[in-house]
Amino acid sequence: MEILRIIHSHTRWLILIVALIAIVKFAIGWLRGGSFKGMDRGLTAAFSGLMDLQVTVGLIFLIWTSLVGVPFTPNRIEHLTTMVIAAVVAHLPAIWKKSADNIRFRNTLFCIVGALALVFMGVTRLRGGWVW
Repeated sequence: MEILRIIHSHTRWLILIVALIAIVKFAIGWLRGGSFKGMDRGLTAAFSGLMDLQVTVGLIFLIWTSLVGVPFTPNRIEHLTTMVIAAVVAHLPAIWKKSADNIRFRNTLFCIVGALALVFMGVTRLRGGWVW
């Protein structure tokens, strides 16, 4: 069970690193009118894929710990709900895959920033927040 907690805890930093790289890349692409290429699609996929991994590991951890007696507290349920919504927001850029490049850059940028805001709110709901 400890390995799940460690994986879940460390994956958030990978998500943050990929998100920061994507935010810079998409902001530059949007402001300079670049074209949405393979690296941009890869960053979008990496971000949403890591969010999916995080939600999956978190769900397994939540179920496992509940089976050994850790109760479903309101904070844990709020954390789960917020993180699932963040993962959904991370997948929204797929809606604009046929849009013009500047719209794809802008909307993907806003989706990543929105997902990060939700992640921040979700993590602060837990006891220990960003330190465990």
